[in-house]
Amino acid sequence: MVTLDTRSVTTPVGILRMFEVVLSCVIFSLVASVGHDNLSYWAWCMFTWCFCCFMTLLILILELTNLNVKVPISWDDFTTAFAMLSTLMIFAASVIYPTFFICSSCSRQIVATVMSCLCFIAYAVEVGLTRARPGEISGFLSTVPGLMKVLEAFVACIIFISLTPVKEPALQWCVAVYSLCFIFALLIIILTICRLLTLFPFPFDKVLTGYNVLAVMMYMTVVVIWPLYNFQNNPRPANCSHCYWDNQLVVSFMSCVNLIVYIVDTCYSIRLVFITPA
Repeated sequence: MVTLDTRSVTTPVGILRMFEVVLSCVIFSLVASVGHDNLSYWAWCMFTWCFCCFMTLLILILELTNLNVKVPISWDDFTTAFAMLSTLMIFAASVIYPTFFICSSCSRQIVATVMSCLCFIAYAVEVGLTRARPGEISGFLSTVPGLMKVLEAFVACIIFISLTPVKEPALQWCVAVYSLCFIFALLIIILTICRLLTLFPFPFDKVLTGYNVLAVMMYMTVVVIWPLYNFQNNPRPANCSHCYWDNQLVVSFMSCVNLIVYIVDTCYSIRLVFITPA
């Protein structure tokens, strides 16, 4: 039997989620009313606003009807990971959309961008409210290392939408690094949400630390190889307007970002696993 829990929409997190639904729905409608564009970045932004609106509304409905307790997943891990993912996606859309599609006379695009920034702030506040505090008992994805895994997977997604086909073996190695690290981060997120980490045959924290060290070493090769093969003796074309060269620059920059995230994640993991308080 379905019972209504009005507290789910009267708490600060519930109010934030309703605000997020309204904002993302209005943004999607404004951008859709402007017209369609064939760039993959336009599709990414539209998917972001639509996906965040639908999933946040679904979370609100499930919590309002108390059906979330019957879902066979770690609900707190799921909602925290989704809030973090939405924060990153909305932030990316708030940067990408005005970069490619805004102009001084584009009033609807400007309003959509401003509202997207407000939506980003709302999701960021939600992450701050739901993130686990020191000493609290919570799921892995509510902790700093868990949130970093979501960030690592998201940055990899940005890299994927900017990639173009490559033929050189060195660049194929870079794509392999992006893919392997993304798959492992996604696997950790799925196992955590589905409560399957207890079935892991080895100490999860030590395996995770070892993987982070390996990912750092692989990404260190990528941040050297990718720009070397793409930009050496290859200046930006004079007639380039969001062309292939710009995409490769995005990949290079996001590779550096992910390397920094993996380094921080590794340091945090080593401190938790091997450096115990006296």
